[in-house]
Amino acid sequence: MDKILLKDIKLYGYHGVLEKEREIGQYFYIDIEIFLDLEPAGITDDLGNTVDYSVVYDIIKDINNKNKFRLIESFAQKISEELMSNFDKIKTVVVKIRKPDAPIDGDFGWVGVEIKRSRENA
Repeated sequence: MDKILLKDIKLYGYHGVLEKEREIGQYFYIDIEIFLDLEPAGITDDLGNTVDYSVVYDIIKDINNKNKFRLIESFAQKISEELMSNFDKIKTVVVKIRKPDAPIDGDFGWVGVEIKRSRENA
């Protein structure tokens, strides 16, 4: 299956379990993999036969800016739901969210989640 990739989307958000995280905020890094048939777009060179990744970016940015999720699992779920509902061409979407400044007393690169959501009979 073909896919569209958006990597290292960097957004400042106010997500986290701790009140401090929802007040001060921090950067989140988001990767998206959108699985769909890209052959029609490749043949026709027509944007209408694919998923416009600038619109995907805008949807993700809007979700980030309008919400304060306690869990990045919820953030990822909302992104997957919005993308699947806005683009019927998407068969499967993988959303990965990395949180490099998680409130952990220790040395680490980042924590994160990755979810995969598919349509029935995709």
